[in-house]
Amino acid sequence: MVMNPNLRKFVRTAHITVTVGWLGAVASFLVLAVTGLTSPDTQLVRAAYLATDLLTRYIILPLSLVPLLLTGPLLSLGTPWGLFRHYWIVVKLLINILSTLILLVHLQPISYLAQVAAERTLSSADRDVQVQLVAAAAAGLLALLVETALAVFKPRGLTPYGWRKKNEELDLSSSSDIST
Repeated sequence: MVMNPNLRKFVRTAHITVTVGWLGAVASFLVLAVTGLTSPDTQLVRAAYLATDLLTRYIILPLSLVPLLLTGPLLSLGTPWGLFRHYWIVVKLLINILSTLILLVHLQPISYLAQVAAERTLSSADRDVQVQLVAAAAAGLLALLVETALAVFKPRGLTPYGWRKKNEELDLSSSSDIST
């Protein structure tokens, strides 16, 4: 299934918009998590953790699902790149899956810190969770930057499936050349 050029441009635009939004939202989360970890201002810390919960649930999580479940597969399957033909696409898919799974695991600590921040001042017992959120956000940002670089540079390298498909296409085109 190859998409017509206008549909492909529309899906590519949606994909880029969503992934850039996801990247920006994770960068924003990192700023809030670092602020919550390092600020001596209790009110600012409370606001930061309340904001991380909202940012995660209503922006980061939905933005992580769109390229994973919708625009990424549409672009892969609707263009000659294919979903499993090139290593760079497989790596991007794995980064998306892992990033989303790690995000889902971190929903509980994010909610915990937001709840604590709403009810009382955070204590030294909460420090490990605070550090965990900074580390996870930094790792998530790095993963999304790697994914962006892969999308821009598209390193060469066909998967075994990609080689098989390429050889099948070559066989079909050479057999049709012979028959004409």
